[in-house]
Amino acid sequence: MRAKLLRLTAAFCLAALAPARAQTPAEFYRGKTVKIMIAGAPGAAYDFVGRALAAHIGRHIPGNPAVSVENVPGAASLVLLNNTYNKAARDGTVFSLPLNGVVLEPRLKVLSREGGAASFDLSKMEFVGTPTQQPQILWVFHKAPFKTAADLTTTKSILGSTAPGGDNSILPMLSNAFLGTKIEVVTGYPGVNNIFLASENGEVHGGTVNYSSLAGKTDWMEERKARVLLQFGVERIPELPDVPTAVELARDEVGRHALRTYALKYKTTYPFLLPPGVPADRVAALRQAFMETMKDPKFVEDARRIGVDVNPLDGAEIGKILREIDDAPADAIESLRKILN
Repeated sequence: MRAKLLRLTAAFCLAALAPARAQTPAEFYRGKTVKIMIAGAPGAAYDFVGRALAAHIGRHIPGNPAVSVENVPGAASLVLLNNTYNKAARDGTVFSLPLNGVVLEPRLKVLSREGGAASFDLSKMEFVGTPTQQPQILWVFHKAPFKTAADLTTTKSILGSTAPGGDNSILPMLSNAFLGTKIEVVTGYPGVNNIFLASENGEVHGGTVNYSSLAGKTDWMEERKARVLLQFGVERIPELPDVPTAVELARDEVGRHALRTYALKYKTTYPFLLPPGVPADRVAALRQAFMETMKDPKFVEDARRIGVDVNPLDGAEIGKILREIDDAPADAIESLRKILN
């Protein structure tokens, strides 16, 4: 009996010392709910994209968890990012969709320029991916007296904008500074459609917008009512092979680097990311699920319905973009910071 007791005791000790088998992602996610937090308010473009992903990604995550959505607007993503970094669960059950300007934050410090507390370190967070890459373009109504981007440097143009902090105000400012354009911005329009209408009424000549938003105005495109003069991506998009980028037209090397750096955020149009500390196998599982969702016909259909052409980048590619931004020349970053502030 004593020998038997000793053998049992030894067996229990060995079992206690043996490492516990880690849960697979499928075992972990089964029966759980994954939450997507969105920087935009309900009804905004980011909200539409976040909800479209939430409707379909659960089928592709191992274990098929439920997926919910929470809107966390405020301070151009500052509230969301602080929440994600400091309060959100770090187990892979929460990820977030901030505004795309977040990729510039480590260099430009735009979110915290007026005393805001940016309590997060983007380099410690993991990107899941973006469903599309959408450059901005500068367009004018067909009756406007501008045929090419060069015309904007000789004659004053008036472009509509929603708010001073939006890209439809910032991009004209960058154009004036680095291209020598003579653009006056009129702010206060409630939305892009109001700017389209204002151009028809002769209040403004045009504006800047995501290319897909203009392409979505099929009546205008069919009747050639809009003329695209400039695009703000890193390179020309296939749909606009004859329209120059602002990077190409910059007057000096500092301007070229500044415009290219700013344009990199458009390669991460809707950047989904995770808090720090999520186990590597779950990061990999979510990235794979994300890219599988990008091929899901039901998601693609929903995306097109809300004006998004699916053209994804995975999280690893977004990491490369962050490194390129980090390597941008200091004088270009300083020029951008002065304009944005």
